[in-house]
Amino acid sequence: MTLGRLGSRRRYDNLREIRSLDPAREADRDRIVVLTSRHDFPWDYTQGTGIAFLRDYGIPSISRLLDHTRQFEDDGVKRYDDTLIFAEESVAEGVDSPRSRAGVRRLNQIHGHYDIPNDEFRYVLATTLVGPVRWIEQFGWRQLDPNELAALSSFTTRFGTLMGIKDLPTTYAGYSDLLDDYEREHFAFDPANRRVTEATLRIARQTSPWPLKPVVRRLTIALMDEPLREALGMPRQPAWFVRLVHVSLKARARVLRFAPPRRTAFVPKPVSYPDGYSLRDVGPAKMIDELNARHRGEASADVSARESA
Repeated sequence: MTLGRLGSRRRYDNLREIRSLDPAREADRDRIVVLTSRHDFPWDYTQGTGIAFLRDYGIPSISRLLDHTRQFEDDGVKRYDDTLIFAEESVAEGVDSPRSRAGVRRLNQIHGHYDIPNDEFRYVLATTLVGPVRWIEQFGWRQLDPNELAALSSFTTRFGTLMGIKDLPTTYAGYSDLLDDYEREHFAFDPANRRVTEATLRIARQTSPWPLKPVVRRLTIALMDEPLREALGMPRQPAWFVRLVHVSLKARARVLRFAPPRRTAFVPKPVSYPDGYSLRDVGPAKMIDELNARHRGEASADVSARESA
């Protein structure tokens, strides 16, 4: 890609920095992830992650567990916001930072309440990478650079390793193949798929700007590929409507080529925490007291260990 050829030359300032960095170095990797997900593609990354979120529901064993917990039915907006928070905690200061590791510990404590097999963890992690990348490939204002794919993949693998997930790929191609192979084998309709999807679409309506609220459900379905739509049991949308949605997003991308680069990182603002949050607030409401009690116990053990050293 020739920088500046299809838009403002300043628009590619972040890409120039990305190309000057080495994704094999931890600090450079984390910087690339911030530049890509929080500067050049914040909205696209969020939308791609949202569609990726829905892919999980095409796996009946995953959707049945989510349906059983009723987190999306009873407290869906907080459940969505907590997911954004875990992502932000891992990105803000680097995936190996104390802040990120604290977020991972909290996430692992929540997951520890459920019997989730490693292959499902691997698949869900793959969706968080492949979903945003494929969205940007289709609707982004520029294509991703190889340095970005390498950094995002390395970041994802490191995050998964900290979660204790085994046998992870190390390249984007590996994650893409993992996702496609798993879906070919496991995508299938189940009533739980539809229930969790409809609950999530209600969350999308609640959190969308008011002009989009009446159509957000149809818009989301129009962005689903056919295997996903069928696995979730969602109604087929008219071809003209699907085309209109896709054309509109691609028109947006063309316009964005002429926008100035974002100079400050985009930080999601979870609506469930208007006054800010701490990790003590994050997690299913029915687990909060137990999670915080466990945190106090671990902190006391750490203090005792340091004092005796």
